[in-house]
Amino acid sequence: GKTSYVPRPLHNLNCRPLSENCKILPPTTSYTKWERAECLELSYFTKPLNCSRIQSDLHFIMESLSKEEEDYPLAFIITIHKDLEMFVRLLRAIYAPHNIYCVHIDAKAPQDYRESVERLAECFPNVFLASVSETVAYAGFSRLKADINCMEDLMRSPVKWQKVINLCGQDFPVQSNLELVRYMQDTEWRDNNMTPGVKQPENMRHRTREKYIEIKGDYVAAMGRNHKKAPPPHDLEIYFGTAYYSLQRAFVEYVLTSSVAKDLLEWSKDTYSPDEHYWVTLNHVKDAPGSNIDAGWEGNIRAIKWRDQEGTAHQGCN
Repeated sequence: GKTSYVPRPLHNLNCRPLSENCKILPPTTSYTKWERAECLELSYFTKPLNCSRIQSDLHFIMESLSKEEEDYPLAFIITIHKDLEMFVRLLRAIYAPHNIYCVHIDAKAPQDYRESVERLAECFPNVFLASVSETVAYAGFSRLKADINCMEDLMRSPVKWQKVINLCGQDFPVQSNLELVRYMQDTEWRDNNMTPGVKQPENMRHRTREKYIEIKGDYVAAMGRNHKKAPPPHDLEIYFGTAYYSLQRAFVEYVLTSSVAKDLLEWSKDTYSPDEHYWVTLNHVKDAPGSNIDAGWEGNIRAIKWRDQEGTAHQGCN
């Protein structure tokens, strides 16, 4: 449901993200409990827009900090649907004036959330919303298509970015932009994409052997064992890996133009969580720019603590 906010001015609040001044407001619905008000949305992203206030109060870096970074602009794809303050924190942490940022907002996100993000983007010439929004379902083709929509927009941008990195709204960096640029340019990754993954394990093959149907904006369901898929196009061997990546610009162009990539994309529409096989499979195609056919799980692109692995792979969030 739609959450209503208490309509009172908050101009005196010091609304840096998670300010102590952002206390809970009286609930206006019986089904929603807030730990704090959406302080940023209430105080910053209401008209009239005050971009200088946003930039200064939230400490956005509005000048390039080094020529090394300026000479190696990065593109970012950020897919979001909730947690406005978390998104602002993320954008503030990764923002640099020479980079370019495509923000994909789930089409089913609340209108006031979308409008708040739109207003924020208006304050930065290198931040824009994806021209096409998908109604995203977890593990659905729509999640993969959201990234591709942003890639199409980024290729039309005048910014000559070197590599693209995808993020979700709950991510947060552990490296500065300079550290990231240097990592992308070290001998291991300078000429390679980073899409960690391995040949599809047996316990994951049902994802691409059987057909799945995406219930728009909700979930993905198996169609049953009698609904088998045809083999992958172009005799491709399917890999399994992370949905997150760092990709060369030439590889993105390959994704958008090559028949191999297009046919794999079409074939992937009725698979489960295709973003976990699409990128890593193409990265093992010999002719793809920046591909690494011998790659495995290498690439420290994400630290993810899955809840069901607590106590085995990690010790929780401490």
